[in-house]
Amino acid sequence: MMEKIPANYCLLLSAVLFATGVVGVLTRRNAVLIFMSIEIMLNAVNLSFVTFAREQGSLHGQVAALFVIAVAAAEVAVGLSIIVAVFRGKETVDVDEINLMKW
Repeated sequence: MMEKIPANYCLLLSAVLFATGVVGVLTRRNAVLIFMSIEIMLNAVNLSFVTFAREQGSLHGQVAALFVIAVAAAEVAVGLSIIVAVFRGKETVDVDEINLMKW
């Protein structure tokens, strides 16, 4: 019989993934890489939800993770369409050079 992975290991991995995503959002200037970092952060939260649900013996964490995945899919669809629209107009995805919202 296989042994369970301790919850501490899963939560540590989740924290490392989330920190990696935060560093990516704060240091990158490319809009696509920023979206990828946000996705890493959402996956870290999903891992935490599933870990806590496994420890409590319920399915609520899996349900919450499923909703997070659905929201992430919608965010990617809308975000990438905005990035493509901006790229067609400005021919760049560097967030420092995109100033469409300035007066």
